[in-house]
Amino acid sequence: MKYEIRYQPAYSLLVVTLGPGEAITAEAGSMTYMQPTIEVKTRKREKGFFGSLGMTLLGGQSFFVNDFTATSGPGEAAFSAAPIGDIDKLEIRPDHGFIIQKSAFVASDATVLLDVQWQGFTKGLFGQGLFMIKVTGTGNLFINTFGAIDKHILAAGEKLVVDNFHLVAFSDTCEYKVTKFGGLKETVLGGEGFVTEITGPGEVYIQTKNIREMADWIWTLIEPRVQAKSR
Repeated sequence: MKYEIRYQPAYSLLVVTLGPGEAITAEAGSMTYMQPTIEVKTRKREKGFFGSLGMTLLGGQSFFVNDFTATSGPGEAAFSAAPIGDIDKLEIRPDHGFIIQKSAFVASDATVLLDVQWQGFTKGLFGQGLFMIKVTGTGNLFINTFGAIDKHILAAGEKLVVDNFHLVAFSDTCEYKVTKFGGLKETVLGGEGFVTEITGPGEVYIQTKNIREMADWIWTLIEPRVQAKSR
């Protein structure tokens, strides 16, 4: 499968060219266009499709994905993510997987496995409504970020403390510890914050913008109007 990431870093678009019979799996709603030689099928990832894999989300919602397959000849399809930000490719190998934010997933090869039965997802270990997916298998994984991508390569024993709303992905070769974070940021946001201490070796991907703080800023602009209309 050939791919190109266009319009980096703020308005990234993933464009893939599929040969006959080639396929890519993408987050539902991420497609921007495709050629008519491509057939798309929507499904819920269920246990048994990729081994012992469950893809049911908390709250009774289901995790749906679309499979794009070039059936009647080669074809091109493009994908983008909701936030204004970048797209990057991670290479998944049997000896090197990743742990990623669920919202960071854009697309992947069908041989890449997304495991939400992992305790980091089912137990909400990262707090604040953030759910992390363990990614294993073999192939390409495409992630999106809010803002630019800040990549760190940690040596064995090297540590990095990352705000959880800025944490996008890290290698499963890393060790991690989630802790509460107090101080100024907790006071400003009016709630408990969480950070993750990550210990190498491995890669860490951070997004430069915080979508929660963006939402809080937008609310400060519209809240006076909402209150005025409710009077």
